[in-house]
Formats: sequence, C-alpha cells, structure tokens
Amino acid sequence: MSGHLFIVSAPSGAGKTTLVRMLLENDSGIRLSISYTTRAPRPGEADGREYNFVDIETFRGMVGRGEFLEWAEVHGNCYGTSRLWIEQEMAGGRDVLLEIDWQGAQQVKKLFPQAIGVFVLPPSMTELERRLTGRGTDSAEVIARRLAAAREEMRHVSEFGYVIINDALPQALADLLAVVRAARLEIGTQRLRHAALFNSLL
Repeated sequence: MSGHLFIVSAPSGAGKTTLVRMLLENDSGIRLSISYTTRAPRPGEADGREYNFVDIETFRGMVGRGEFLEWAEVHGNCYGTSRLWIEQEMAGGRDVLLEIDWQGAQQVKKLFPQAIGVFVLPPSMTELERRLTGRGTDSAEVIARRLAAAREEMRHVSEFGYVIINDALPQALADLLAVVRAARLEIGTQRLRHAALFNSLL
C-alpha cells in the first residue's frame, strides 16, 4: 500500500510554514520530509528537526549517488530532498509532506506525477507586504526584493492542483485538512486500504 505525497508551496510571508506546522499537529498520519542543507544551523535549530545539516562534500556525494528527489543551490547554500526516505515512507503506506518552492515541486512531479500540489496565496499583495514588514527582521530593500520574488513565484500557481488563500488562518488550516482528507477518500486509495470490503462486493 502506497501513501500520498503532498507538496505545499507558497511565497515568503503567505503563512506556509505556520500552516504546515498546524497540519502536522492536527494529523498524525503525515510525515514531514526534513531537507538536507549545507548551510550552518541558526540559533535554536537542531539537526534532524529543522534540517539535516551536512557539509558540502557529503551533499555532493549524495547528489552523485542520486539520493535526492530534488535539490538546488540558493544564496550559496545547497538544499535537497531525500528520495530514499520518501520512497520508504510511502511504500510503508505513510503520507509524506514536502514544504518546497515551485521549482522543487516541478522536479518532484517529474518523478512522482501523482503528487498532490497545494499552493498557498496571501489574500492580497498589500497584506503580504504588511506581514513581511510586521516581522521586523528585514530592511525595506530586502522586503522589496521578497515582494518582487513573491510576484514571480505566484505566477506558477496554475501548476498546482489546489490553491488555499490564507486570509484567516483557521479557515486556511481547515482547507488544507480538507485536501488531505479528500485524497485519502479517493477510490483507488479506499480500494487498497479496505481491500476485504471491496472484494466482498464483487
């Protein structure tokens, strides 16, 4: 029995990370894929929790052995998603969630075309700017750059099967939970998970 593969993407500030955390708290049947990275841990981060931290030589070795489902270099640091771990989890019937950008989603769907893509949008660009500014961690220049990047990212929304507009967090969470539940109720999934019942109906 194979589990589902969910992909959640969003521009910075749309609330993706918070939504994913809340989803995992509300649904114990989903495992979050922990990416590998060559960047140094930030204060408060732990190896194996936020990321699997490795050096560049180890990362390159994993690339060479084809161990990544997708990987990219971002701002001088490498990030990758373990193909082996995901395949093992799904083969065991467990659902897996990837929190990656649209470029990573494109790479994943080449190998897992059945992956369920969810794109999270802010209710407006004005609200997105307010959220980014409200963090109080970035300069005006950085925020302007993030907004420009967000516009580019949001142009890829049509590549995803589901879109959640994160205006009110409780409703956005309910919508994400609904996508997960609907996937588990697909006829193919139900036939596998309740084979005895379906066989008795034939």
